[in-house]
Amino acid sequence: MRRGNRTTRRLRIAAAAVAVCAFTTAPGAAAANPSPTPAPAAPVCEVRDGRLTEISGMVATDDGYVVINDGANDEARRRIFFLDRECSVVRAVPYPSRPRDTEDLAVGGDGTVWVADIGDNDRSRQTLAVWKLPPGADRPVLYRMAYPDGPHDAEALLVTGDGRPVIVTKYSATLYAPSAPLRPGTTAPLVKVGQVQLPASTTSNPFGALGRTAVTGAATAPDGRRAVLRTYADAYEFDVADGDLITALTSGTPRITALPDEPQGESITYSHDGQSLLTVSEAAGQPQGTTPRILRYSPPPAVVSSVPDATPTPTARAAGGAAVSFGDVRTYVVAAGALGLALIVVGLVAVIRSRRSGSR
Repeated sequence: MRRGNRTTRRLRIAAAAVAVCAFTTAPGAAAANPSPTPAPAAPVCEVRDGRLTEISGMVATDDGYVVINDGANDEARRRIFFLDRECSVVRAVPYPSRPRDTEDLAVGGDGTVWVADIGDNDRSRQTLAVWKLPPGADRPVLYRMAYPDGPHDAEALLVTGDGRPVIVTKYSATLYAPSAPLRPGTTAPLVKVGQVQLPASTTSNPFGALGRTAVTGAATAPDGRRAVLRTYADAYEFDVADGDLITALTSGTPRITALPDEPQGESITYSHDGQSLLTVSEAAGQPQGTTPRILRYSPPPAVVSSVPDATPTPTARAAGGAAVSFGDVRTYVVAAGALGLALIVVGLVAVIRSRRSGSR
């Protein structure tokens, strides 16, 4: 979020999140893991450069980190900042023109840094953009895009294995991607490619229940086999099979890592080795002397399914049926039990009526 809007930030979050809360929360998933046990975060380093108080995006590199601010009012903050492993700034790359509201970072397989200029608190932008900074380049290149259904506020960017950017809107977790190749000087149309249903959560955060639904950052693992979305409260990690990021986000069941009580968590990335999740919060608006800290979390391990072979039995094949899962069997047993109970009740009623008829 941009500076100058902080006094109305919570009201905007509330107004938008209330309108879409039902669409971004999956009730069935909520029962499975409503409040993951928070694992302690390990501090990595503190960002002490005074230009970096509104960090909204971060990626890890082999020798440090890349971060951006979401504020565009101060010219000195309008940079792509490269940090070493101790969080000291070693390089700052300016934009060739003024960005609007840079909110997230991603890194492609070739090392290209993608800057998501996609924030739109007031829903007034006719276009949004990404900036691409190839390895070793001195200036990023701007690529414009436009939603098919009017402006949206967004703070999360993912990049597929074949280099297609995917925008995740903040309050509805809707996925948009360009329908045409990105080219400088043109505006690529976006198309809706899906929507994510995040499980419910009770993790403590500065924005309460509404902060658990706002998507504020995203990242893909270095090997491309996992992707993560974060809110102000939690990280939701999805397994990506065969590089199909969209299917993973729209159909997968995420593992949840609680990120409790981060001051204003808007950034997430994987460590360079892919073993950890790294986050950082904005420090603007916090008590004087607060500095942004990169934190390390250990996500829960992937659960390997031990479901028995679901190949149809000869009897099932002969009957023309499909494979029967444990869930199906459980459903049949429950249904049979209910039917049996109903038959018993009917029988008792018949006996009572027979006895009453015989006693008249």
